[in-house]
Amino acid sequence: MKTIPLKPERQAELEEFARRRGKTPAEALDEALATYLEWESQDFEEAIRGIQQGYDDVKAGRTRPADQFLSDIRRKHDISR
Repeated sequence: MKTIPLKPERQAELEEFARRRGKTPAEALDEALATYLEWESQDFEEAIRGIQQGYDDVKAGRTRPADQFLSDIRRKHDISR
C-alpha cells in the first residue's frame, strides 16, 4: 500500500470523520474520495451537455442580442445600471 502524506489538521479531521462513521481512517477516506469523484464526474458530464446545448442553440439560430439578454438579467435581479 502506498502512503500519502496528510497535513496534521487534515489527519485529525479524517480520524474524527472515520470515528463518527465507525470506520477506519482508510475506509472513511476511500468512501469519501469515491463519493467526491462520482460527484465530480457527474458535474463534468452535466457541464459538457450544457455547453453542447448552447453550441447547438447558436448553430440553429436560437439566440438573442446581448443588450436584450443583459436588460432581462438586470430586470430579473433588480440591478440598476
